[in-house]
Amino acid sequence: MRLKVLLPAEILVDEPVEKIIAEAENGSFCLLPRHIDFVAALVPGILQFVGAGGREEFLAVDEGILVKCAEQVLVSVRNGIRGASLGDLRLTVEQHFKKLDEQQKKHRATMARLEVGFVRQFIQLEENSHG
Repeated sequence: MRLKVLLPAEILVDEPVEKIIAEAENGSFCLLPRHIDFVAALVPGILQFVGAGGREEFLAVDEGILVKCAEQVLVSVRNGIRGASLGDLRLTVEQHFKKLDEQQKKHRATMARLEVGFVRQFIQLEENSHG
C-alpha cells in the first residue's frame, strides 16, 4: 500500500507501508494491503504504520478522513506530527501544543486590543454626533 498523509500546507507522509493502525469514532482498526476499500472519519489520536523493512512509525493526528482505494491510503488531517517512537512523539506534541497555546494567547490579546479600539471609536462617534 502507499500511505499519503496530507496536511493543509504540506504532505507529511508519502511512502509504501505494510500495515496501518488508526482510530475512528467507533474504535481502532487495522488496514492491510488486501483489505477492501474503506472510508473512516478519524478522531484525534495516534496513527501507527509499519513501513519498509518492518519499521514502525507513529503520527499524532487531529481529526480527519482516511480513504483506502485499491493500493492508495489517503489521510487528510488539519494537524499531524511524525515521531519515530511514542516517547519522541509525546515530547514533540507537547512542544507543538505549547507553541500553539502561546500563539493563541497572542491572537486573543490582539483581538482584545482591536475590540477596545473599536469600542473607543464607536463611543467617540456617539459623543461627536450628540455634541
